Amino acid sequence: MIINTGARTDTAQWYTPWLLRRFEEGFALARNPLFPTKVTRYELTPDVVDVVIFCSKNYAPILPRLHEITGRFNTYFHYTITAYGPDVEPRVPSIEDSVETLYDLEKIVGARRIAWRYDPVLLTPAYTVERHLETFDHLCGRLSGHVDRCIFSFVELYKKLRFNMPELAPIGPEDMDRLARGMGAIAAEHGIWLQTCGSNGDWSAYGIHPSGCTTLDILGAANGIKFAPRKHKGQRAGCGCIESRDIGAYDSCPNGCRYCYANKDPERALRNYRTQHDPESPLLLGHLRPEDTVTQGAQRPLRRLQPALL
Repeated sequence: MIINTGARTDTAQWYTPWLLRRFEEGFALARNPLFPTKVTRYELTPDVVDVVIFCSKNYAPILPRLHEITGRFNTYFHYTITAYGPDVEPRVPSIEDSVETLYDLEKIVGARRIAWRYDPVLLTPAYTVERHLETFDHLCGRLSGHVDRCIFSFVELYKKLRFNMPELAPIGPEDMDRLARGMGAIAAEHGIWLQTCGSNGDWSAYGIHPSGCTTLDILGAANGIKFAPRKHKGQRAGCGCIESRDIGAYDSCPNGCRYCYANKDPERALRNYRTQHDPESPLLLGHLRPEDTVTQGAQRPLRRLQPALL
């Protein structure tokens, strides 16, 4: 199975001691966000975990001890670096600091295991099409040769986002086309594989590859392993990624990104981080309660068995 450590919250930046302890003790508990009394236990051992996927906007806190995980597990790293400043991403490092941290991460895991995410692409009076293309060009110049690929998506204008970012401008077909055409040309100039995430449209005419940012082909090639054939169910509509299980929790990421889907309220997430997190608990937030029911998660290895040596 595939374990995801960062789709619900930025564990690498904010919960490093907890994450390392979970892998040291060999299991984690995850509370069901829809049924809070249901808790799933996942074993974090190499015999049942095929790949550990990380998603973060700042790997600096975990780098000194990252070898404790990479030395035992196959891994893949999504690193989000965008054009936005603290007005949109309040507790995310600057572009240049992020690039330097990515270089440090590359020294440990290699470029083949790093995917640079430039998403979501959204428009405001401050973040125009021109600014995105200028920043994307700068980042491509800095990251070419240091990442496996670049993944981008256009923002989805759900209700919460309209409330959190009233300055958000609609991103119509013409804007999408200008951005995709420009980003495709820039990525090609710098020799970076560019692909979409989700179902924002078909931009293959601009050299942009379709969705599927964590497929078994990608994870296998990055780690030099073979997987048995398996149909990808996808995480959501239009997604070509392999299913994974997240050990984090919603409403727990202190980054404060105003476009975030995983936090209902940035202040609530920050408060949960400060008051509900215990690094020694197997749950990211809080502890097991008497009314909780713990169920063992279904964990079936996906790797193809290698023939025994004679």
